[in-house]
Amino acid sequence: MHFGKTILFAFAASMTIAIAPVRTAAAATIEMDVSGLVCAFCAQGIEKKLRAFPATADVVVSLEKRLVALSTKDGADIGDEELKRALTDAGYSVKAIRREDETLDAVRHRLEAKP
Repeated sequence: MHFGKTILFAFAASMTIAIAPVRTAAAATIEMDVSGLVCAFCAQGIEKKLRAFPATADVVVSLEKRLVALSTKDGADIGDEELKRALTDAGYSVKAIRREDETLDAVRHRLEAKP
């Protein structure tokens, strides 16, 4: 009888270990497809606008890919509507917003890679 309880305990303990880690609500990176990016001045303006959000940790702007990506500080987030409004008010069109688990450094590397 004692042996059966030991096996049951070991099984229950192994099931606890198999539980997936808890994910945070905010994604590592927010990527936005943006129309209207035509020059370095545009990129600087967008970067400045997004860095003004207290939750912003870092920003990457790719003129070539028409992509804007940002990471947020731990535990912080910026809503899609806030991001869209900030870029629309600055004269750009946001075509899509994606929240990715990819780090901003990985996005930079992907953008720099030759096709």
